[in-house]
Amino acid sequence: MTNPADTQILSPETIARVLSESLPYIRRFHGKTIVIKYGGNAMTEEVLQRSFAHDVVLLKLIGMNPVVVHGGGPQIDHALSLIGKKGTFIQGMRVTDHETMEVVEWVLGGQVQQDIVMMINQAGGKAVGLTGKDGGLIRTRKNLMENKEDPEGEPIDLGFVGEITQIDPGVVKALQDDQFIPVISPIGFGEDGLAYNINADVVAGKVAEVLAAEKLLMMTNTPGVLDSQGNLLTQLSARTIDALFEDGTISGGMLPKISSALDAARSGVKSVHVVDGRVPHCLLLEVLTDRGVGTLISSY
Repeated sequence: MTNPADTQILSPETIARVLSESLPYIRRFHGKTIVIKYGGNAMTEEVLQRSFAHDVVLLKLIGMNPVVVHGGGPQIDHALSLIGKKGTFIQGMRVTDHETMEVVEWVLGGQVQQDIVMMINQAGGKAVGLTGKDGGLIRTRKNLMENKEDPEGEPIDLGFVGEITQIDPGVVKALQDDQFIPVISPIGFGEDGLAYNINADVVAGKVAEVLAAEKLLMMTNTPGVLDSQGNLLTQLSARTIDALFEDGTISGGMLPKISSALDAARSGVKSVHVVDGRVPHCLLLEVLTDRGVGTLISSY
């Protein structure tokens, strides 16, 4: 399938203007780390996959340091359906028994990760896949979730779902220094030696914090964060987000995404964006132009 935007002929003047307008951003972000949470339609539609890979490679070539943290919910659900299981979620988090964890490891640490690595390499980059086991990158413990429906009740046991206790960025920094693009699967490992599934938004936020990233970009299947009437909220503060949590406007899968984005902003990540991953080249639009394609989240 061919995207009309890929074949549209632009005048040399238009191309020159676009390149010129990007120069201040290239200077500003040269040498900076940009963490990208890759998920949603951008992972499943060919045109969007191609534009994502080209965007990441271009950011690397012009001197930035992209780090990709990927999800894979639809791919996990499909693999589970093949063995007669159905995914279950509580407060946006996947319940993960032993059999489901085996599927998660195979899908995220194998199939999905290697597909992303291959796409980036085919686009001219040098990508390397990592899980939490590599270089002791992500250490976890079992995540017992607060029961929001019954605060006095017992915490919810989600199974092999991990809470991050430590991120050691050494292996990521070593890859960056050698001009590689790290691609991280959200699988952590506990002191018990077992693998734990972690929400990819949470991993992306914590990785951005530890790397002191300039930007955290979270790709999603919506224009950004929407209000109760479905209108795009282009900027959100901590106070606004708390109100949206309280009235249920932010719920389900958006809960861990926005919570992680806010934590990252409060922990020193200079700008956090929830971007529309359905827009081709959304990463370049967000990083190198004045045009926003989502919601900017600030800590104040």
